[in-house]
Order: sequence, then structure tokens, then C-alpha cells
Amino acid sequence: MRVIPFFFFLISFIAFNQSSMSLLFIGDIMGHGSQIKAAFDDQKRSHNYDAVFTHLNKTISKADFAIANLEVTLAGPPYSGYPQFSSPDALAEACKTSGIDVLVTSNNHSCDRGGKGIKRTIEVLDRLQIPHNGTYYNPIDRKLRNLLILRKEDLRIGLLNYTYGTNGLKAPNPTSVNYIDTNQILLDIEQSRKETLDGLIAVVHWGKEYQTSPSQYQKSVAKFLFRNGINIIIGSHPHVLQKVEWHQESDQLVAYSLGNFVSNQASINTDGGMMLEIEIEKNSDGLKIKNAGYHLIWVNKPTRLNKQLFEVLPCSSYPAIKQIKNPAHLEKMKVFVKNARKIMSSNRNVLEINPARIKK
Repeated sequence: MRVIPFFFFLISFIAFNQSSMSLLFIGDIMGHGSQIKAAFDDQKRSHNYDAVFTHLNKTISKADFAIANLEVTLAGPPYSGYPQFSSPDALAEACKTSGIDVLVTSNNHSCDRGGKGIKRTIEVLDRLQIPHNGTYYNPIDRKLRNLLILRKEDLRIGLLNYTYGTNGLKAPNPTSVNYIDTNQILLDIEQSRKETLDGLIAVVHWGKEYQTSPSQYQKSVAKFLFRNGINIIIGSHPHVLQKVEWHQESDQLVAYSLGNFVSNQASINTDGGMMLEIEIEKNSDGLKIKNAGYHLIWVNKPTRLNKQLFEVLPCSSYPAIKQIKNPAHLEKMKVFVKNARKIMSSNRNVLEINPARIKK
């Protein structure tokens, strides 16, 4: 009779019980007035944003969890863009259709329409069954939903969401918005430990707008979060790309800014961003970041001469690039890609996924 050593069974058991989760983080989903206008169908007399996501649906849908920053309120009509955003519910509907699983709502525009905007945004996302956190009806709602737990097999990953501020506006009682308050964050992290989590993610709205390098404040907050048990930090607000650092020795990763996913901003570097893919793994040693990489994306916008919809294109896909019919737009995309790759050259251990060679 052949005797199989015990260690063989042990190795097999560990390999069999290894769990993994794929995450996709998406930048700022904005709703300027021109976006609202472009999404309106004159014949149907309704809004539809599906075209925004069409070229990325497969990439978004394949992730176990796709998580995006919803930087508008869903406060109902009258709809408006900057400076106080209220987008049609159809924007959230298109997010769900595209495969986005989670929307975080704590950002500097959370209070644009006051308490009504906070409440109705929550109501719409609940009706669409889109998990969310960052803004709340009242203290009881915050207690129940502040920690959003992503579950797959035996993996349990917590998600927290905070913003630096809300443009001087305050959430009227009993509604609330999560701010970057280190004392409160410590309490939230301590509370999360009661849930037997495998890891913690913080999505943080921070930094200086249009600055392609993280500020000292961002670096300081990141160190604080890492020091207190956060594994992955995802940044938003600057509306431009900032570097990603994967500290492999400690299994911690910070993406200082994903840039815009979709907007009508026209300043240099604001016409695109990245989608960040992270694969995490749980084994006998605990939680590990197995892989991390990013996709550059660019926003193709309508023109006065050519009535079209806003569409977000992957810069790594030649067929999608061929969607750009306007030569001037193609040149803008090339400039964005060139600048983006220069910014991301300072990344640590995180590379572009399937980078396309953009002809000059």
C-alpha cells in the first residue's frame, strides 16, 4: 500500500482553500450640463446614458466588484451641472447596466442639493439595488451601512468612503456625509474589526484639483490609513491622474487619483483617467495583493457639428480608437495618452494593461 506523506495533504488543502477576488476601481462619474443635454432623447422625451459605457461594458462586467465614484446627486429635476449637480436617475441606471456593482457617494458635491439631494440619491440607488456608502439618511442608517462588505466565497473585504469637504455646504440633520476626520476613521476601523474581515479598502476624496502629483496632505492621510489597517486606498477629486504605489513588502496599495471617468471638463489632462484592476488573494498567510494594473480611458465628446453622445473609450483598444471620427479629437486623445503615460511612469509596481501604440 502506497503511503502519501501528510504534507501533501496539507499543501493540497491550502491550495484548495485559496480564494481570490477581482476589483475594478473607476474614477469620477460627473454630470455637467452638456452631458445631461446629450443624454436626452428628443423622441422618447427621456434620458439615456448607456452610450457612455458601451465600449467598456466587458471590462467592467468581468470584475467581481466594479466600484465607482458617483460625483453628482440624484436629486430629481430641475437637472443641472456645475456647480451644483443633479443628474437624471438614468445615469445610475446606466452604471448598473454597464456592470458597476458599487457607487461611493461621499465627495465635495454630496450636499449640492441639501438634505433632499442626499436622501433622494440614497433612495434611487436603493431602488436600483446598487450598494453604496458615504452619505446617510440618519445616524441609524450610518451605523447599518457605513461599512460596506464585499463578499466572495470565504473572502470578506470592507469598504469605507470619506471626503475632504463638501464645498462649504453642510448636510442638514439628520443626514450626514463622511469626512476625513481621523478620530472618526479610527472609530470606523475599530468597529470594522468586529466583522472578521480579511481586508479593508478606503475610497478617499482628497487632494488638489488638476495637480498631477499627490499633495503632502494626501501622503500624510495615506500613511495614517496604512498605519491603522487599511490595505488599499483609492483616491478621487483632482480630476487628473496621479501615481499608483503598490508596496509589495507590506501588501498595501494607494492610487492617489484615478482621474475622471466621464465629464465635460476641458482643461489639460481632465479628458480621461484610468480604471484600476486589482486582484486580491486569501491563503494560509492571509490577504495578498496578487496583481495590479490599469487601463487608460478617454472621453469622446459631442461637437456642435456632429450630434453624438458622450462615450468613454479604452485607449488600449484600436477598434475603440477608430470610433473617433473627428481628427481634432484624435489628436486630443493622443495628447492625453502621452501625458498620462508620463504621469504614470512614476508608479511603483503597477503597469498599464495591454498598452496600445498610438501613432503620431
